Amino acid sequence: MIRACANCGQKNRVRPANVADRVRCGACRTPLDPINEPIEADAATFDEIVRTARVPVLVDFWAAWCGPCRTAAPEVKRVAADKAGRAIVVKVDTERFPEIASRYGVQGIPNFVVIKDGRTVFQQAGVVPHAEMGRWLESAGA
Repeated sequence: MIRACANCGQKNRVRPANVADRVRCGACRTPLDPINEPIEADAATFDEIVRTARVPVLVDFWAAWCGPCRTAAPEVKRVAADKAGRAIVVKVDTERFPEIASRYGVQGIPNFVVIKDGRTVFQQAGVVPHAEMGRWLESAGA
């Protein structure tokens, strides 16, 4: 993943395993805070995050045409900001990556999955408030 330094503008490559960590810019050494927004993941990024994350991962399975998914998007974004450094929030577009959704038995969207240590610990379909998503992550160790 590429993250731009707010101080010097340098583009830094951050391994998916480290997106929840505070890392430093390779040029000016300024700390880069953990990612505080949902990560739009392709199959490779998704697999690496799920495999290497040391914190719980909230996955939002969604599609652009889905009205409830658009309703849930601000809540998902808010939980990503609230749990930065303690959880990772990933968005998977089910239209572009149906194979990922099928691995988790997603039949309706939005569908949320909490993954810890590579295992599914919680799954629920439907729109929920960010506080509820936060509770799922906390129960998984966030």
